[in-house]
Order: sequence, then C-alpha cells, then structure tokens
Amino acid sequence: MSTSVVTRQRPGSAILSRAADYLELTKPRIIVLELIVAGAAACLAMPRGLDSMVVMHALFGTALVAASASITNQWWERKNDTLMPRTAGRPLPAGRVASWEALTLAGLTLAIGLLWLVTRVNQLTALLGLASWVVYVLIYTPLKTRTSLNTVVGAVAGAIPILMGWTATGAPLTLTAFALAGVLFLWQFPHFMAIAWLYRHDYAQAGHRMLPTVDPSGLRAGAQAVSAATLLIPVSLIPAIMPTGGSPSIYLAWAVGLGGVQLALAIRFAIYRDEQTARHLLRSTLIYLPAWMAMLLIVTL
Repeated sequence: MSTSVVTRQRPGSAILSRAADYLELTKPRIIVLELIVAGAAACLAMPRGLDSMVVMHALFGTALVAASASITNQWWERKNDTLMPRTAGRPLPAGRVASWEALTLAGLTLAIGLLWLVTRVNQLTALLGLASWVVYVLIYTPLKTRTSLNTVVGAVAGAIPILMGWTATGAPLTLTAFALAGVLFLWQFPHFMAIAWLYRHDYAQAGHRMLPTVDPSGLRAGAQAVSAATLLIPVSLIPAIMPTGGSPSIYLAWAVGLGGVQLALAIRFAIYRDEQTARHLLRSTLIYLPAWMAMLLIVTL
C-alpha cells in the first residue's frame, strides 16, 4: 500500500512568493543604481533651493519606467534565458510567471510611470524616460542576438536616467549634464566587458553576440575596456568647471586617481584576459561609480 503526501502552499506564502517573482522581473538592483545617479544629478543640477518633493516624484516615475523596461526585456529573452544557467531560474523561463502577466505588468508600470512624470515632474523628463525605454527594449534587446554593437546601444539607455534627474529640477541641459551622462556611458564598457568575459560561455550558449563570444580571444573586449576607461578620465574632469563650494582641485585629484586605478585594471585585463583580472576590473567599476559621485556631491553641495 503506497501513500502520497501533497504539500499545499499557504495563501500568504503564495502571495509573497508571487510578489517576489514580480519584483525579480523588475531587476531591482539596476533600478536602485538608476535612482542613485538620478537623485545625485538632481542635487548637482540645483544644489540650492532643490524641490525635494519634485525629485521624489521624478524618482518614483523613473523607477516605474525602468521596471517596465526590465520586465519587457526579460519577456523578450525568456526563451534564450532557459539556455543560460545564470538566467534559467528567472520567473519567466522557470514558468513561475506567465507571459501575459509579465506583459500586463510591463504595460501598467510604463503607462503609470510616464503619466506620473508628465503630470508631477515635466514633459522633458517624461520624454527622456520614454527614450530610455525605447532604446533599451526596442533597439538594445533585439540587437543582442544580432551584433556586438548592442553594448553601445545599451550604454546609451543606461546613461539617460542621469539626464532625467537633472531635468527633473527644471534646469536646462548643460555641458556638465552631458558630461555626467558621458561618465555613466563610458563607465559601462569596462564594467560590462568584465561581466561578458566571465559569462562568455553562457552568452554563447544563448546566442547573444557579445564581444567575447564573437571574438573568443578577448582582444576586442580588452581593447574596448581600455579605450573607454581612458576616455573616462578626461570626461570625468569636465564637472570640475562647475562652480562649487569646495575645492575643484580635490575633485580633480580624486577623479584622476579613481580613473587611473580603473584604467590600470582594464589594461591588466586586456593583457591577461582571465577570470581573475576580469573580476578585479568588475570590482573596480563597482567602486568607481559611487566613489566618483560621492566626491562630486561633496565638493558641490
């Protein structure tokens, strides 16, 4: 005589589990990064007389638009994600969330986010949010299986949120604003080349045309990391021309030092092209961005 045991999930537990899956679809770590740079940009655009309530509205709308982009991206790539060990457990490829649920959630967050930005912030910020969504979802995502240039397009989408934070204050877009976006744009190349090298076999298995998959030697990935890290140094110095209450020389020394360390690690990665140098480069990029932004805020506010 055999017996079977059926385990039932409690209603409360099921709701929490589904909520966790929905949250995972939004890629919350990316959203947090975008909100940090957008908030910092708002402070830099208007260090005096900043309307904190407007900034909060801008961050809320930005978070919703970013969430929609991430959800739609995962919906688009749900079949390819089943081929990669690092993504096979995501809610869509694992079957924990249905496609229609993801699309519904993506549509709602995009519509509410854009409406929120238009009505509570301003039209320019909403337009930038829409541009970021379009570039990331409709251009970058399909290009991932077609050309290694997808990284350049993705970096454009990733740099737009810093402009959204700036324009949310009502300040006009200036050289400083575009320099901030330029830093964020260039920073993504050594950061992502390190990631792409570490997961090159996964990307190749899923048919993603990243540089380390189209050029297994890693020479092109290394060269791109070095060139971007090199350009990052002069671009990061441009904000020093803005009037600050602190000392521009301190910021200059800090930016050159941070950029120099990252460049050295990018060169090391380009020479050796192994997992250890890739991990060191990745860690340096994770330190660079908050350290650079923190010093810029310190000398400005």
